[in-house]
Amino acid sequence: MAGEMQTADALGIIAGNGVYPLLLADAARVAGVKKIIVAAFTGETSAEITNRADEIVWLRVGQLGKLLNFFREANVRHAIMAGQIAPGNLFSLRPDLKAMVLLARLKQRNAASIFGAIADQLADLQIELLAATTFLDHLLAPVGQIAGPTLKAREEDDIAFGFEIAKHLSALDVGQTIVVKNGTVLAVEAFEGTNAAIQRGGSLGKKNVIVIKVTKPNQDMRFDVPVIGAETLRVAAEARVRAIAIEASRTLLLEKAALIDLAERSKISLVGR
Repeated sequence: MAGEMQTADALGIIAGNGVYPLLLADAARVAGVKKIIVAAFTGETSAEITNRADEIVWLRVGQLGKLLNFFREANVRHAIMAGQIAPGNLFSLRPDLKAMVLLARLKQRNAASIFGAIADQLADLQIELLAATTFLDHLLAPVGQIAGPTLKAREEDDIAFGFEIAKHLSALDVGQTIVVKNGTVLAVEAFEGTNAAIQRGGSLGKKNVIVIKVTKPNQDMRFDVPVIGAETLRVAAEARVRAIAIEASRTLLLEKAALIDLAERSKISLVGR
């Protein structure tokens, strides 16, 4: 996908929270992108993004008109959404007029519908929203054992069981992460997010629970790409998780080296399926 844009073009990054936007900006520079234009969000985006940006605007969540005007004036033709916006902020936003009109047209208001509508607004300005994994192929999870101890047969069975359940639930847009143990579903991710679901499942299972994270059957890879980062591994270690199974080639491993090191030290198996 990165090859479809000229590296001399300006790349717009719609930067959410966490390290993801920083890694994307660094990878884009390595790939030859000359100008990085960042739309950042107060209370969400790391201040470190300022050091990566040639131009930056700070917005509050809901200022869609200001974001679109900023990208248009910067002559952005390609953009990437990187990093989450906290779910609570999506549903407590103070929309500007542009966002109010957009929201009024939506029959369902969830992350996918909101971001999809924003992508349409960008397209109206001839700004192509690229896949959120653009420039980051090296961070996509491979198939097989990535880190940690070899799985036992019972744990392999739980992963197979959990993947089937998680795929059904993700198709209903409930959540993409579940926690299982010995053939029992302990927790299903909903509005609270991945880490909170892991904490809840770990508390119920006491120890050696299995976490499964998948993509939706028709997931739009321009946004909401599943990621596993160091913070998730720290939460998993505290919850005494035994293994984390993720979907290979469709899940980003952020801070990959640190992630693998933490998994090894915590004796958590990380597996791509």
